[in-house]
Amino acid sequence: MTDTIESQSDICCDVCDASTRTPGYGSQFGRLEALWGYGSQHDGERYRVHLCETCFFGALSYLRQERRINGLFDEVQPVDDCAFGRVAKDDYFGES
Repeated sequence: MTDTIESQSDICCDVCDASTRTPGYGSQFGRLEALWGYGSQHDGERYRVHLCETCFFGALSYLRQERRINGLFDEVQPVDDCAFGRVAKDDYFGES
């Protein structure tokens, strides 16, 4: 009988190459994904980028800025730009 040893591979940030492992909590990372379908310029291409917390919120900050610039002269401005992209808050157990 052989013993199975479970090992969790560390997920490193694809931007800064930092470990996303938090002692006692496992890997904590964000993911940017795309699967382009028929009719797009990138038909059949799939992308996945793992981001540490710092790089994730840096990328999100950049996207918020782009959103503000693109809507700079719109009559209606986004009400709560801080919530851009957030789908849940205080969801500690991923139940939402």
